[in-house]
Amino acid sequence: MNTYLDTLNEEIKEYFKILSPTFPKWLLDYINTKEMQRISHISLSCGTDYSKCFNVKYWYSNLDHSVGVALIIWHFTHDKKQTLAGLFHDIATPAFKHCIDFMNGDTEHQESTEERTVDIIKNSREIMNLLKRDKIKLEEVCDYKIYPIADNESSKLSADRFEYNFSSGLTFFRVWDLDSIKKIYSDITILKNEEGIDELGFKHLEICEEYIKTISKLWPEWVSDKDRTVMQFIADICKSMNNAGYLTIDDLYNLSEKEIIDKIMNCEDKYLTSSFQKFLEADKVYTSSEYIPDKYCINVKAKARYVIPLVLVDDKIERINKVSVKANEYIKEYLDILKDGYWTYFDFDFKPYVK
Repeated sequence: MNTYLDTLNEEIKEYFKILSPTFPKWLLDYINTKEMQRISHISLSCGTDYSKCFNVKYWYSNLDHSVGVALIIWHFTHDKKQTLAGLFHDIATPAFKHCIDFMNGDTEHQESTEERTVDIIKNSREIMNLLKRDKIKLEEVCDYKIYPIADNESSKLSADRFEYNFSSGLTFFRVWDLDSIKKIYSDITILKNEEGIDELGFKHLEICEEYIKTISKLWPEWVSDKDRTVMQFIADICKSMNNAGYLTIDDLYNLSEKEIIDKIMNCEDKYLTSSFQKFLEADKVYTSSEYIPDKYCINVKAKARYVIPLVLVDDKIERINKVSVKANEYIKEYLDILKDGYWTYFDFDFKPYVK
């Protein structure tokens, strides 16, 4: 029987070895639970795998992301509780990930789907038995926000942000290769931030500047016209399927993305089916200063995803934007593009169903 690690392609195996040279074998029991395996059928890319507007290199699942987060935490802490909290942080993620936050109207914070985390862990006999075996309490692993290495307030650097920046830049937009990731990652240590709290940060200014230079190529992608439009369309098609009675909210948490797409393509409502087919064939997103009535036209903002890491300079701990003109310019350029507000659209019409 293949283990989780056997299912990974060679690049991801090498990437995981960078994050943690020795894989913690005890983690595999948790990875192999039904609840964690469910998110192996959900892409980290929030539905962009299914759009010709993007050229995703290969499938990278939400499970892969969660394992990556866990490996980063394990590497720096060797604490099972923190590592498991990182592994479980997306266990409640629905199909199409943050597209469902868009469906819920939560486009800028993208946290509306996190509320099921505790119940999913608590109701899993497999996970609870493993926690009992390892003498770990539910409340110690069900909220990774209690561990600052795992998660912290934006725009600080945490294992979660670190991982999706690496994996997105490796598998989706190709701004990294394994050597550059290893160079960056080798410079990371745990520092004390302004509040005296542990936070991942850099040992050397020049490495931190290099990180910001590269990662700043990613930041605009997450708020790009095509990203927001693709995510909102998937949100609207799922909501329309739900309003028409073809898809339940629970389906989003129980079915794979492929199974939901099959439901869309095979439902009795030909308007929904044909609209989704047009989405699959569309390879361009357009912009406009005003609403275009006969197109799928939206105006939504997305979550600002960026980091301002800590860095050691002359034995002092500083934020990179305070000690590097270059890094500060990259950060300011990104924040400036967030001020833009205009309409984006596909070159076909689709009016979402409302109740």
